Amino acid sequence: MTEPIHTLIVDDEANIRFFLKETLQQAGHRVTTACNGEDALALLRDTSFDLILLDLNLGGYIDGMRVLETAKWRWPHTAVVILTAHGSLDSALNAIREGVDGYLLKPVGPAEVRQAVQHALNRRKSSTAAPAPERILRYKALSLNMDKHTATRNGEPLSLTPTEFQLLAYFMQNTQRAITPRELVRVIRKYNPDDEREAREIIKWYIHRLRHKIEPDPSNPQYIINIRGVGYTLGSESLTTPKSASS
Repeated sequence: MTEPIHTLIVDDEANIRFFLKETLQQAGHRVTTACNGEDALALLRDTSFDLILLDLNLGGYIDGMRVLETAKWRWPHTAVVILTAHGSLDSALNAIREGVDGYLLKPVGPAEVRQAVQHALNRRKSSTAAPAPERILRYKALSLNMDKHTATRNGEPLSLTPTEFQLLAYFMQNTQRAITPRELVRVIRKYNPDDEREAREIIKWYIHRLRHKIEPDPSNPQYIINIRGVGYTLGSESLTTPKSASS
C-alpha cells in the first residue's frame, strides 16, 4: 500500500488552515498544521515532510521566509508551495528565487490547490529521480551527513541544532587552519561583528554548547581547540593560521 503524502500546512489564519487541510485530506494527504513560524520550525527540526504549504505573511516573530530558508536547508528534497496575497508579490518573487516548487495567490479554490500541489510534487520527484551520492564529512570519530543533516560520534547520533550542525560542518570543511571568531560569526549569524572582542563574546556560547555535545570531556576538548589570540580549530594537526586575528 502506498504511503500517504505527509504535508505540513503553515498559516496563521484558522479558516485557511481548515480549508487547506480538508482539501488535501480529501486528496489522500496526511496533514499536520502549524499556526505560526515558531511552531513550524519546531516541527521541521525533527520531522521531514513530502510537501509544505507555507503562508509567507505569518504573524509573530518568525516570518514565512525564515521558515522557508530553514525548510530548504534542513529538508532540501521537500516540495514547497507558498501562499501569498496579491499585495505581497515581491515576497513571492524572493521566495521563488529560494527555489520553491510553486505558489498560490490568495484567495484560492480547491481545484487550484490540488493542481499546484500535484505540480510541485511532480517537479520535486523529477528533480530527485537520480539522487547524487550523499555528501559525508568525517573527522576522527565524527561524521556528518550533509544531505540528511544528521551527525554521529562513534556511530552514535548527536542531537545538534541547525546552527550547531552548520558550525561543526564549517570546522570539518576547514580542518587545516585556525578560524577567527569573526569568520565563525559571519558563517552562522550572517553578521559581521564590529571587532574581534564582540565576535569572541558571540561565538564562545556556540562553541560551549557544541563542545558539550561532541566532546567526550568538554573541559578537556579533543576536537574544538582554542588557539590563543587567533581563534579555534578542529584538532591541531598540520595547522595553518591566518595572517592576522582580525581577518
